[in-house]
Amino acid sequence: MTVRLLTNIGRLWTGHDVCSNASILVHNDRIAWVGRAADLPQSVPGVVDDITDVDHVENLGGALVTPGLIDAHTHPVYAGNRYAEMAMRSGGSSVSAITAAGGGIGSTVTVTRGTDPWTLCNGVRERLREWLLSGTTTVEAKTGYHLTRDGELADVRLLRELEKEPMMPRVHVTFLAAHVVPPEYFGRQRDYVEAVAAWCADAAAAGADSVDVYCDDGHFSPDEARWVLASGRNVGLLPRVHAGAYSKRGAVQLAAEMGCASADLLHHITDEDIALMARYGVPAVVCPGTALSSGSLPPVRRLIGQGVPIALGSDHNPGHCGITSMALVISLAVAAFGMSVGDALRAATLGGAQVLGAPDRGVLAPGRLADIVQWDADHEGAFAWAFGLKPRRVWRGGTPVQ
Repeated sequence: MTVRLLTNIGRLWTGHDVCSNASILVHNDRIAWVGRAADLPQSVPGVVDDITDVDHVENLGGALVTPGLIDAHTHPVYAGNRYAEMAMRSGGSSVSAITAAGGGIGSTVTVTRGTDPWTLCNGVRERLREWLLSGTTTVEAKTGYHLTRDGELADVRLLRELEKEPMMPRVHVTFLAAHVVPPEYFGRQRDYVEAVAAWCADAAAAGADSVDVYCDDGHFSPDEARWVLASGRNVGLLPRVHAGAYSKRGAVQLAAEMGCASADLLHHITDEDIALMARYGVPAVVCPGTALSSGSLPPVRRLIGQGVPIALGSDHNPGHCGITSMALVISLAVAAFGMSVGDALRAATLGGAQVLGAPDRGVLAPGRLADIVQWDADHEGAFAWAFGLKPRRVWRGGTPVQ
């Protein structure tokens, strides 16, 4: 057993409140006690008989401390890059022109399928490590660039195995075979939807936590998404949906109907959609990096005003956004979405924990996972200033990350 005492915390942002001159007592991978240093007990039953007998004492030098950040939307399993496509898009090229030039999701599918598993695994490992070193201790990670049964299941297993390695964040695996229709199913979209629905049970057995469908023009219809999401839910996967990224196609209504764990992106949604999300308790995952690159911002202030729970994601993917720092995502959410620092930080901790169905993290409280970040700042307002605030130290499950 290991007992670790973190002291001289200048400002502790717990997720529920703020405490000055604080301490945290960690027992193995959980928080045993948290609060003002002046209130630190001399003993904690079952943890330590005398506080002077702890195994490790770490002086944090008056720094800001928060829960480990949570990225609620990423696509990290891919090979290659689409830099040329990004340059074309920035110059005003249309989607059809980019596709004709060999770009788009299909290009990533081709490269990923042609990449050996060792190289693919190394690339994903490096990305996940970047998240952890930047203060993100939990990452939602989607498949979706193999679009074959064996390839997608291998991606689920890859993510589950990487999570076990040192220097890796916790991973919530989302099965996104319903990303786009692969080329071998051209003209047979219904057959592909039927196949993906049948793969859901295998994905759950391989270790997936959620199932997602990209419900939008050029992807899948609400009826097709319903088929896949229902199949996933029937085998224990949490249903999610990419909604309103490019069009108002009924994805939000589907999310409400299906009781989805989240509706993500939401660049093009209506007041009626927001009311539905509020009424049925569907959380929103919004991604400022992708929103800025697409030129369409979700109505975050209206979502908050109607009481819709908010989580933040980087939407890291090869075609739009390479962000692996949730501290940068928080900065962008403040600047682009008009969120307060407190709201944005809550969305990157408690909000993420909610949409991932992970009540053991996202807040610093007794019994919760000791996923903790010491920042190079003494106040959370630094997130709005730094545009990528750096951590001084990260603990995952009470263990310092090197």
